[in-house]
Amino acid sequence: MEMVENEYARFWFENGVLINELKEPIEIDLKIMSKLIELRHEISNNKNQYWCMDGTKIVSLNKEARDYAEKYGQDFIYANAMMVNSHVTKFIFNMYVKLKSPGFPFQVFTDREKAVEWLLEIKSKNKNK
Repeated sequence: MEMVENEYARFWFENGVLINELKEPIEIDLKIMSKLIELRHEISNNKNQYWCMDGTKIVSLNKEARDYAEKYGQDFIYANAMMVNSHVTKFIFNMYVKLKSPGFPFQVFTDREKAVEWLLEIKSKNKNK
């Protein structure tokens, strides 16, 4: 199994879906966000992916990091499922996505199996991708 990691996260593929996991609770600033995006781009190898993203250990995300992610973090993604650990966080992220659509399917989940299932459904509809 191909895996890449740095001090903050690890990324790997399962059944054609890119999965990542944060190593510990983290306050994401610009420096950390740029390293996370760089690592995801590395494993994506300039190809779009169906990505199940770990948001369960994000303690905070400052404005600089959000702006950077909005500008550089949307490359190489067909669809993105974000994992969170509470329904309140899920609601907040889903509202944010409605206001700032990323330009690809994006949904927030509290159950990883359902998130991966959703990504695989999208992937099966886009068989050529």
